Amino acid sequence: MKDFPGTPGTVLGLVLRMSQFIFAAGSIASMATTPSFFNFTAFCYLIASMGLQVIWSFVLAVLDAYALVRKKVLHNAVLISLFVVGDWVTATLSLAAASSSAGITILYFNDLGHCRFGEECQKYQISVALAFFSWLPISISSLIMLWVLAAA
Repeated sequence: MKDFPGTPGTVLGLVLRMSQFIFAAGSIASMATTPSFFNFTAFCYLIASMGLQVIWSFVLAVLDAYALVRKKVLHNAVLISLFVVGDWVTATLSLAAASSSAGITILYFNDLGHCRFGEECQKYQISVALAFFSWLPISISSLIMLWVLAAA
């Protein structure tokens, strides 16, 4: 297997995992600080999806950091297969949650004009934006993992 940037155990791999973690945690924090997010199913789904993203990204960031410190190569076929499946599942869930939450945010707050609380609406919008920002590095990681698996 070729060792190129973004693979497990590289600095770019760690940066991608940490950015996924930070954006997903920011999305959760922004959404959870609103008093009525639980009234919308899409927002609850966003919290659940980002929660899974936070756990997955944190575990893989710790694994990447361990591999960097110990100078280990994480190109085991079983590990790569696990990374591919996990990345694709979390990428799909993250994109679906961000898209559904964005649709509800636009429909409910902009089109129907039900946004009387400016700060709450801004938090919803920030949370959705951070969810999309979280999806960008996970999509890059997913493609890199698929590429590594194909090269194996």
